Amino acid sequence: MRTRHPDNAPGDWFVDRDCIDCGASRTVAPGLIVHSGGQCVFHHQPETRDDVTQAWRARMLCPTASIRTESAQHAPAAPIFPEPLTEGVYRLGFNARSSWGAHSFLMRRRSGNVMVDAPRWATQLVATIEEWGGLGDILLTHRDDVADAERYAAHFGAEVWIHEADRRAAPYATRHFKGRDPAPIAPGLIAIPVPGHTEGSVAYLLEDRCLFAGDTLSWEFETGDLRASRAVCWWSWPEQLASLERLLRYRFEWVFAGHGGSHHLPADQMAERLRALLRRFGQIQG
Repeated sequence: MRTRHPDNAPGDWFVDRDCIDCGASRTVAPGLIVHSGGQCVFHHQPETRDDVTQAWRARMLCPTASIRTESAQHAPAAPIFPEPLTEGVYRLGFNARSSWGAHSFLMRRRSGNVMVDAPRWATQLVATIEEWGGLGDILLTHRDDVADAERYAAHFGAEVWIHEADRRAAPYATRHFKGRDPAPIAPGLIAIPVPGHTEGSVAYLLEDRCLFAGDTLSWEFETGDLRASRAVCWWSWPEQLASLERLLRYRFEWVFAGHGGSHHLPADQMAERLRALLRRFGQIQG
């Protein structure tokens, strides 16, 4: 039986004690779901239509099914996932526990749809992707967030890309990056090796607009700023800082994160936030 955490606001919606504190629900329902008592909880009950949609979105992506209600409630009629984020980019939801609740994304492209990292297998997503023309490529940002990539690749006949340094996490991968030089994938889409979080971490840049950063860079809603975490750097923190500095060579206005928030700013402002982050870590001066 699921036990309600006492720090939840009184009411129908709650997070149970099986929460692993991956933080995914907080990033799709910022302010509604917060961190307290060592896990996620409801700060207040959903009040507006947007609140209810966010609560359902959190419920459907939670990797431990810990977002719950005490009374039967029907999901909104409109599909919750894939969730449109910006033109041609969607959050897939159905986050996997094996990826510790990491987010995954889909790019809808005329040249072929592209998945970035993978969710758990979900027939609802499969049906939507089939309706949208299938899946040409799966781009893995690093070894931690592969989830059910193999199953999606087999179903759609998709190519799977990963850096050779992390290839053991995806032995079924068909394409491998090497070294630290950027590599083209398709027109308007490049891979940028960003070693640090893991040796084989890779970011993907779409049309000088959208950066899919994996676990290298994220947005923190609580502080309203970019964030990189030394506490969850599994390979080399100095290398991760150097990788973040190299990202200053590129223009992007969206950061889509595996763990943590995704956010939009004008490209010049995003670059300044990245410089400020590097200054806080002492990586750059001035």
